Amino acid sequence: MVEIGKGEIMPMLEARLYNVSLFFVSIAVAFGLGTFFADKHTFLIALFIYWLFSTMYNHLRIIGQNGTLKFDYGINYSLSFGIFAGPIGLFIFETIFRFTVYFSRKNSKTADEDEFWDTFYNIGAHVLIYSIGYFSFKLAYPIFEGIPFGFWILMCILAVGTMIISYTFLSTAFYIMGEIKSVREALQFFRESNNILDLGKTAFTNGLLLLFLQEQKWEMMVSLFILNYLVSRSFHSKSQNIQNKIERDKFEQMAYTDFLTGVPNRAFMDLKMSELNQTGERIGIVVTDIDKFKRINDSYNHAVGDRVIQHFALTLKHYLSENDYLFRSGGEEFTLILRNRSFTETIDLVEKIRHGIEASSVDVEYKSDIHSVSITSSFGLYFFTMNPYTSMEKGYIYADQLLLQSKDLGKNKVTFKNELSKQTG
Repeated sequence: MVEIGKGEIMPMLEARLYNVSLFFVSIAVAFGLGTFFADKHTFLIALFIYWLFSTMYNHLRIIGQNGTLKFDYGINYSLSFGIFAGPIGLFIFETIFRFTVYFSRKNSKTADEDEFWDTFYNIGAHVLIYSIGYFSFKLAYPIFEGIPFGFWILMCILAVGTMIISYTFLSTAFYIMGEIKSVREALQFFRESNNILDLGKTAFTNGLLLLFLQEQKWEMMVSLFILNYLVSRSFHSKSQNIQNKIERDKFEQMAYTDFLTGVPNRAFMDLKMSELNQTGERIGIVVTDIDKFKRINDSYNHAVGDRVIQHFALTLKHYLSENDYLFRSGGEEFTLILRNRSFTETIDLVEKIRHGIEASSVDVEYKSDIHSVSITSSFGLYFFTMNPYTSMEKGYIYADQLLLQSKDLGKNKVTFKNELSKQTG
């Protein structure tokens, strides 16, 4: 369905004219070229079954969007009904079905602002598309009838052909609305919105329905509709659950991620510390910050300061393994949890990080010029084994106190305490 963006008055009027034009052209095609040859009793039974299951299936359709315009897509049964009932019967079905959908959405207050006019588009476009399918089937079937699997080959061809026409109509609507500006964009929209499995499902479902219609095997037809509905309902439910999980994970990631640096924040640090308290493993917890950071903000501005913090975070992250943790625990303060190392390996790594930061620099833009900013950092390292008396939270406090000692000793230093041997430095 097409949803119009705010303030687009002329494109809205042009789109409505396009929708109504398609509708009246479809009337001309249906009643000018079509003939109603189906038995009325058979037609009414088929009409009711198609209307019922199409209406049931409609709420399972997938919503897509191109810019400000929305559209929905899913398997469509109009190809088989159009071939069976002809353009006039197809027009009757589409009109009843589309207005049922419109009034249902209107009643549930889920209708788009321009839903009424889009209903004319849906009737007109589908009648024209599948009337072409009807005439194509009548012309081509005698040719394919003698070929092995000719009926199914023809249905696949018709599924592809009607799908191309459908996206041509839709792309034209998007062009009128200004959402598609070139043939290249239209082709990209076409490629991104289709896959071979959907086409195969459309071809074979409509093929089976057409065969059942021609033989008036109503039980088989209803069974196929029910099967397709149950499969689609199951797929829709699983897709919804996956989407909900993705959204929950995304919000959780946002809640636990520092916006500026992209590393985990203090809330995530608290969570991980609580988890690590249960492991009883050997840990090196490090608290570090940028020396004389206030001078950077005062000499430049806070944007430059933010860029320096980002550089600091990236440099710290570069030295860590996948089992280590890095958190932004304060303004320019970061906390590292170093795991699966001896004390010697841990202190060597921290010294390596300190030298790496001292040797690096970051280019920043200030007053239209590029400046190279170098920094140093101080570290406090507390190395211990988790036990009932020393938790991760206490380890963090000890490491923070050691950081303050590094500051008092002149900065750009590592002050440590190895609780396992009572060694300090």
